[in-house]
Amino acid sequence: MIRRPLSVGLRLWIAALVLVLVILPLAGLALAYNFRQAVNHSFDERLGTLLNVVLAGVRYDPLAGQLVVTRSLGDARFDRVFSGWYWQASDGETLAVTSRSLWDQRLAVRLPATPGQVAFDTVGPRDTPLRAMQRPILLASLGRPLYVTVAASREEPDAEVRSFERLLGLSLLALAVLLLTGLALQIRWGLTPLRRMRAALRRVEAGDASRLDDQGLPGELADLATAMNEVIDKDQRLIERGRNAAGNLAHALKTPVAVLQTQADRLPPAQREQVRAELARIDDAVRHHLARASAAGGAALAGRTRVLPVIRPVLEGLGRLAARRGLVLETALDEQLTLRMDPQDLQELFGNLLENALGWAHTRVRVTLARNAEQGQLCIEDDGPGMTAGQREAALARGARLDEQRPGSGLGLAIVAELVTLYGGTLDLDDSPLGGLRVSISLRR
Repeated sequence: MIRRPLSVGLRLWIAALVLVLVILPLAGLALAYNFRQAVNHSFDERLGTLLNVVLAGVRYDPLAGQLVVTRSLGDARFDRVFSGWYWQASDGETLAVTSRSLWDQRLAVRLPATPGQVAFDTVGPRDTPLRAMQRPILLASLGRPLYVTVAASREEPDAEVRSFERLLGLSLLALAVLLLTGLALQIRWGLTPLRRMRAALRRVEAGDASRLDDQGLPGELADLATAMNEVIDKDQRLIERGRNAAGNLAHALKTPVAVLQTQADRLPPAQREQVRAELARIDDAVRHHLARASAAGGAALAGRTRVLPVIRPVLEGLGRLAARRGLVLETALDEQLTLRMDPQDLQELFGNLLENALGWAHTRVRVTLARNAEQGQLCIEDDGPGMTAGQREAALARGARLDEQRPGSGLGLAIVAELVTLYGGTLDLDDSPLGGLRVSISLRR
């Protein structure tokens, strides 16, 4: 099974969806990363400021043999036990002075490979994740390095980052919805000329218009419409030329065939019948291909045709013939029925069917015109002998004769089948409630 390609609009929308789903998450990751870096940098600067205050107040008392801090950081969290905000001054061995918030705990001392201030993540009391800032200093009265550290819980910057990421996610989601909605509207607006052009093509196909309307189309599509109109005009000319050539051929062969038929009457009986049979085959072939050429031209761009006004002359003429033969011609006609068929071809089709029904009927023939939402139906029934399944199949073959004793070429149903096929309709042969054959034809309205 061949899959139908996606429409242009759906292709564009899928491409836009892929771009939005790829670009927005990447942009969100980049923004979240930069924001996290900015928050961490700001937090480190804050810790650095507090560290400088502690550094300025650290003293070593040689008499007492202990460290003291003479300045307060002015933040109550450093006085609340296990608040998450701590400072400490330690030599890494025995000497240490800490904020009240540390209580009896100590912060880890990192011994850097090179002297200088370092920032690092560590774990504090109660396994709290901390961000620490540490700087080594030398006190003249101590004689060895002293490591001063200020640490704070990561809860505050992490919460700020999470809040930003949540807000960013919602914002990007809203932006994605707005972008996709805008792109969908843009695609729909951008493809409007194509939809108009498609509608114009359907009108031409249906026969409601003979050319594409290029008014109001963008330049590219206007050029395309002009080119297609030129192709349509060329095809119309070729079709008309073909129909004229077929008609001229038929008329050109008509006289020589008539002359040959007259000459055949002078031949001996055995030869006369043989020549007449071959001439009949020539006449049948000419009529068949003329009907096909005529129908092909009409089917190309057939418009809607009111059925009843077209078939009324045929119905009246054959109705008089039926009356002379003592046949009853019943009609049930929808006066508003239209079919997408050339009037000339419609007359040819209806005439062949009605003539065939009158030729086989015993007493009655019924003609019905009906319609539904999309199709119109022409039905002709008779109370004649009808057909078997094999006879129905043979009747549609060109030139088939079910009764050689009856006059005619045998082309009636074959020509009807050709016309119905060329106009995209359906032809059904089945038993009629009247007792004979019912021929039902369905065509587009």
